[in-house]
Amino acid sequence: MRAGIVVFPGINRERDMAIALERAAGHAPRMIWHRETDLAGLDLVVIPGGFSFGDYLRCGAMAAQSPVMAAVRAHAARGGYVLGVCNGFQILSEAGMLPGALLRNAGLRFLSRDCHLRVERADTAFTRRYQQGEVFRAPMAHGDGNYFADDATLDRLEGEGLVAFRYATPAGQVTQAANPNGSARAIAGLYSPNLRVLGLMPHPEDLVDPLLGGEDGKPLFASLAEAFAA
Repeated sequence: MRAGIVVFPGINRERDMAIALERAAGHAPRMIWHRETDLAGLDLVVIPGGFSFGDYLRCGAMAAQSPVMAAVRAHAARGGYVLGVCNGFQILSEAGMLPGALLRNAGLRFLSRDCHLRVERADTAFTRRYQQGEVFRAPMAHGDGNYFADDATLDRLEGEGLVAFRYATPAGQVTQAANPNGSARAIAGLYSPNLRVLGLMPHPEDLVDPLLGGEDGKPLFASLAEAFAA
């Protein structure tokens, strides 16, 4: 798996992501400064979490205009894979690569805690090491993770099977209490129509080692390594 991680000013999760990718692929990913535009030779482009450009406008709005994002869109258009986590999901939304928007959390507070995610489908390059309906734990750290889209868009996402993960209880039940940021239909992650672009708010890269408290996020990166090795 040949992976690259895009680094914007203010991004702060690139090292966590690099560790997760290196453990899965066996070699370090390439770091890509946001002014670079050459993504040749990469299977996967990752946009990690953090606070790109200090979140001084809308989260991800300024990063979406960086030169690298035209290259990321081109990479996706030619069939490449893209993963955006937390701020990365916000950037993908602002860049028009995923529908909807990430609004202020319902409680208007920054959330730094663990949550549980239910895997909605296990037949993608990102989830082949999970089981459909499986629940895993992931840390969350965001103030603007409340996913919003109009009802027609939400119905389309549901109908086309593009919901990747939902906030749920450890038993897999989707409840209001298990949806800490108020996201529409408890959506925590989305796919593009070709299933090659994934955006999600929680951080699976922060649970890939027992020393960090668990390995719940490890199957996502193992899934990608397996997909590109096939």
